[in-house]
Amino acid sequence: MIIRTTVPVIISSLLGFHLLGAEFPTIQGKAYTFEKISEGIYYATGGFGSNNVVIVNDRDVVLVDDGTTPAAARAFLEDIKLITDKPVSAVINTHFHYDHSDGNSVFPPEVQIIGQEYVRTAILTFDILNREPFKTSQGTRVPAQIASLREQIAAAPDETRKAALAKQLSSTETLAEQLKDIKPTPPNVTYKSRMVLYRGGREIQLLFLGRGHTGGDTFVYLPRERIVCTGDMDEGTNVAYMGDAFFDEWIVSLEALKKLDFELVLPGHGRPFHGKELITAFQSYLKDLMVQVAGLRAQGATPEEAAKRVDVTSHQKDFPNIKTAGADLRGVRRMYQWMDENGKRMDETGKQ
Repeated sequence: MIIRTTVPVIISSLLGFHLLGAEFPTIQGKAYTFEKISEGIYYATGGFGSNNVVIVNDRDVVLVDDGTTPAAARAFLEDIKLITDKPVSAVINTHFHYDHSDGNSVFPPEVQIIGQEYVRTAILTFDILNREPFKTSQGTRVPAQIASLREQIAAAPDETRKAALAKQLSSTETLAEQLKDIKPTPPNVTYKSRMVLYRGGREIQLLFLGRGHTGGDTFVYLPRERIVCTGDMDEGTNVAYMGDAFFDEWIVSLEALKKLDFELVLPGHGRPFHGKELITAFQSYLKDLMVQVAGLRAQGATPEEAAKRVDVTSHQKDFPNIKTAGADLRGVRRMYQWMDENGKRMDETGKQ
């Protein structure tokens, strides 16, 4: 079923950027919503894990990311049948994190799973189901949520409330079972700095422009369409997870990204956006965070203390999810580690 929806242009003196400045046809699947961004280019949201991109070519389909679990990937593939009956020939993992790559195992051997060479190394050697970000986001959160829901059901004052909570519990228990099916599967095709796929008249560039969100992030660039898929290197108005970050290099890599000729950004989370202003805003956020954390570290603050005291609320106009002072502890711990590894010392301007 194709439903035309109007997605408003947001042009604000406070925001200074455009979010989804177009009217896109929308195809609603059982799990995923597909927005037709350009001819053959669909942005898939609503599934479990990352927002994915579907690139329908003359004879085949190329996917960008595939979700958190095999079940999520199977639901994604089933919903794609609403768009096309062409076969999936390749899946591009923008990076190794579970919510972008743990659907890899559902694809048969003839499908190319492509990633920067670091992604293969990480999935093979990092024990990714027993480390962050999976450990907190899924490994401990889901069992805790199940326990909490059971307690709420027991204490619920009426049957209506009990029924609503029971439905939530059933869904969460199903998720817990699906998480058990994850079999971390690395790319079977890797590249170092650049790889190009030619599909009919479409050129799909895979670019590693330097470390940032992780040690091996891929930008998927469509030069003819002037579209770039950023994974979690830039999430628009969301602040990305930083537990595996290389902070100074992240800023440099984003600067390299801005040199490409693109108009529309399809991020791994959040909403598509136009232009490069939000990328610059995130670079500014990173610089501010680095300076503040370095200062607190120099004062003898622990990562836990620094995570509470750092204040990036001045960036709220670009990242509205920032409500109060503080930052994600996992990112601050990683910044301390990164500074220890590299002997980083920064002055008040952020220079090292």
